[in-house]
Amino acid sequence: MTQVKGIPYGISDFNRIRNGNFYFVDKTMYLPLIEKMPSYLFLIRPRRFGKSVFLSMMRTYYDILRQDDFDAYFGDLWIGTHPTGERNKYQVLYFDFSKAGCSMPGADLMTSFNDYCGLIINQFAHVYATYYDADFKETVEHIESAKSKLAYIEVKAKEKGYPLYLIIDEYDNFTNVILSEHGQRMFHDLTHASGFYREYFKQFKGMFDRIFMMGVSPVTLDGLSSGYNIDWNISVDEIFNAMMGFEEAEVREMFRYYQQNDMLKGDVEAMITEMKPWYDNYCFARMSLNDDRVFNCDMTLYYLNYQVQRGSSPEEMVDKNIRTDYSKLKMLARIDRDSVQEGDRMSTIEKIAAEGDRMSTIEKIAAEGDIFVDLHTSFPAERITDIDNFRSLLYYYGLLTMCGTRGDLIKMSIPNNCVREQYFGFLRDYYQKYSSIDLHYLNVMLTDMAYDGRWKPFFESVAQAYRENSAVRDAMEGERNLQGFLKAYLALASYYLVEPELEMNYGYCDFFLLPDKKRYPDVKHSYILELKYATRTATDAELEVQALEGRKQLLRYSEDKIVRCLSEGTTLHRLLLQFRGWDLVRCEEV
Repeated sequence: MTQVKGIPYGISDFNRIRNGNFYFVDKTMYLPLIEKMPSYLFLIRPRRFGKSVFLSMMRTYYDILRQDDFDAYFGDLWIGTHPTGERNKYQVLYFDFSKAGCSMPGADLMTSFNDYCGLIINQFAHVYATYYDADFKETVEHIESAKSKLAYIEVKAKEKGYPLYLIIDEYDNFTNVILSEHGQRMFHDLTHASGFYREYFKQFKGMFDRIFMMGVSPVTLDGLSSGYNIDWNISVDEIFNAMMGFEEAEVREMFRYYQQNDMLKGDVEAMITEMKPWYDNYCFARMSLNDDRVFNCDMTLYYLNYQVQRGSSPEEMVDKNIRTDYSKLKMLARIDRDSVQEGDRMSTIEKIAAEGDRMSTIEKIAAEGDIFVDLHTSFPAERITDIDNFRSLLYYYGLLTMCGTRGDLIKMSIPNNCVREQYFGFLRDYYQKYSSIDLHYLNVMLTDMAYDGRWKPFFESVAQAYRENSAVRDAMEGERNLQGFLKAYLALASYYLVEPELEMNYGYCDFFLLPDKKRYPDVKHSYILELKYATRTATDAELEVQALEGRKQLLRYSEDKIVRCLSEGTTLHRLLLQFRGWDLVRCEEV
């Protein structure tokens, strides 16, 4: 009897997946496409999109030592019946720079990196020793510097006519951590002029027949490419849009496999419908805007694993492991810490706010859901705080995705609820610094909203916090910032799917708190919220006209067929919140 394949949740090694009989989403059809590209390639993708699995698959496919294992690893995959002439042709040097130590300052940093590279190169000499002279392995091991080891291997490989393939996973991890923890000055020293990291890349260009590198940021690429001088960035090439991540058809096929093997109960289509708002919607190429979107691999496998193990959807749709990615927003602020004197350190969030446009960008994205970006494929670290570079970084880290165009600009939006939670969590941390709300108490009030219909205490508490925040941050005043503030705290409401700007009869309501009946079937109350903002100089008469308009809108929206359907089985409340400047002047049910 054939054993059912395991779910490869948390597994990033291709050989382990294949040897351990885990399910593998076949991406081997991209190998011939990569071979048709120039010989030295970069690809940038967010974390948790299957980069390490793909690179380890490439390593096995091209490694000459694995030629006798081809059928075992690839026989039942696409490439098994479409092998290329490059298959199992190379001696492969494989680095994972996330494993190169980078917590030490100064010269120790170089020693740590050199030690890691030296270990990997010694391993290379060990596994390929039989292809060289008898003293090859011993000679490599006795050479002290990793760069000198590489130079020796290059000479010997060329003497023998052996082609070499360099694969680097997380090529930028080492330098991104340095940028975050040690600042721009050290980063610049490593990646420019005669910096040791840059010197490695200069050495690579003459040594290897093919090079493929993956990472999450284009910042290191800019510092290295002038010395490297041969890179080809395929990150926004439509051919490779879905090479990382899962397409919907791949998700459906995987889920049906487990359903057909009696391990997955329930409706697969309903599961995909539930997952899409949380894990889907990534697009990585302007020319792929009309193509199907891509799912986050790790989150999809997290959901599948939960369904198989427990027979139900996860109580928390966001895997706790991905919540750490929220720190990327903070990391983007720490990179310019060199400009702050020791003993006068700003907090991460204060540092972002001090940079003006960056905090405004985050608030705009949170409030409106999208923004236009002049996408830059590389830029130097010292220009990372420039607004277009900052917006580009949000995209590269998976915090924005392509959704449209306007001339040369790309319209980008928050990909899904999973990322939306990261924005709102970041904003709550930021707002809490100026006016702290007891979040536990807010959650109690949200429970009262959901089950008892007691909504006023929550909105009055948030409005008071908004006033206190705005008194400190005068620039915050405005409808967009008010929306972002309210959304950040409404996002605590796990009982609801907060649908902002939902299209209804003759317009858009500001918020629809859609009860999450799948996870909380006993929720009794749902809400439509119309938010009205007037300047501090608005007269009472102007406020009354605005409020009258809001009441009419709420009555109209509540008759919408979609609203009636989605709120069925609950009491629907129509709420009007009106602000004059910082102050809540109306908080009423219509």
